[in-house]
Parts: sequence; structure tokens; C-alpha cells
Amino acid sequence: MSSQINETLKQHRLVPVIALDDASQANPLADALVAGGLPVAEVTFRTPAALESIRLMAERGDLLVGAGTVLTTEQVDQAQAAGAKFLVSPGFNPRVVSHALAIGMPICPGVCTPSDVEQAIEHGLEVVKFFPAESFGGLSTLKAIAAPYRQMRFIPTGGIGPANVTDYLAFDRVVACGGSWMVKPALYASGDFSGVEKAVREAVELVRST
Repeated sequence: MSSQINETLKQHRLVPVIALDDASQANPLADALVAGGLPVAEVTFRTPAALESIRLMAERGDLLVGAGTVLTTEQVDQAQAAGAKFLVSPGFNPRVVSHALAIGMPICPGVCTPSDVEQAIEHGLEVVKFFPAESFGGLSTLKAIAAPYRQMRFIPTGGIGPANVTDYLAFDRVVACGGSWMVKPALYASGDFSGVEKAVREAVELVRST
């Protein structure tokens, strides 16, 4: 991650993980994020609408947009062309990571073992995603994995919500937490994004207490 992106993530402490089925929802969702005080979005490559959604959000200029669930070098190139400023992947694929770094795209690959972390160090990375966080033992596992690698920082994602996010953020090796609870599709299924804005505001207030 670039220092500027790291600073933005450290400032906001949360990365909303978004899967949009309809790119027409991208701008209203972005409006809700910005209005709620969280101008960050990780738009995942889990739907056909992902690329257009990334493009629409990125061209606004008022929020930091990343591409998530990046699994191939082709998706790295597509995300960069669409305007994404950073990439996130669920696991550590050396080919994908090397390609991203070669073209100057900051990438935060997923790790869940010491071997994964050592691969990240070998590639010169300083921030990785701990995923799936809760399924792999949660905060206690993260602390155990982090202990030997003092230079590495983490973005835990997976099973994180209002009940445990502040516990993760209290660990000084955590840059931010990824989560989807404040951007769940059920909150805007009716076309009204006020529920997203409310959930985002509550999430922002929650992490400010950490």
C-alpha cells in the first residue's frame, strides 16, 4: 500500500466491502458513504457490475475506491483501467501480487498463516489482509501470527461487525477492518439509501471510541 492510502485507511479505520449487482446503485451508495463520513469503498469482483461500479465511484473524486476479490492478472489490469486506487485479494497469489506491484498498483493480499506473511514480506509488502478473520480464530490468532513479524500491519476481514470491530481496532498492528454490515444489500433493496447512511454513521461513531 502507498503511504497515502495507508494514511487514509488509518484515518477512517473501516473499509466497507461492497458487492453491487447493478451499477446504477454505485453513485447513490457512494453518496451514502460520503454523507455518513466514510469515503472509502472496496468494490468486489463478485458481480458483473463490479467494473462499471468501480469506474463510476472512482471518477467522482470524493472517495478512495479499491477493487476487491482480485483473483487474476487480468482483473488487476481491469481494476487499474477503471480507476481503482488499490487492490484486495482473498488469498496470496504470487503471480497476481507480482503483476500488481510491477504496474504500480498497491495490493493487499489475504493471509491466514505465517507462511503467507513471509511471502508478503518477500514481495516487499507492509500491509496484508487477515482473512477470513473470525473463521481462522479471530483476534487471538491474528496476534499470534503477527508476533514474529513486527514490520507487518493487518486489515482483518471476515466475520467482523459491530460486536467485535473495536476489539480488532484496539490491536496496534491493525490498520483498519474490512466489513460489509454497513453496506448490506438489504439496507438499500428498496432503492432508499438512507439506511446505508445511518449504518455508516453508526459505524464511524463506533470506531471513533476505539
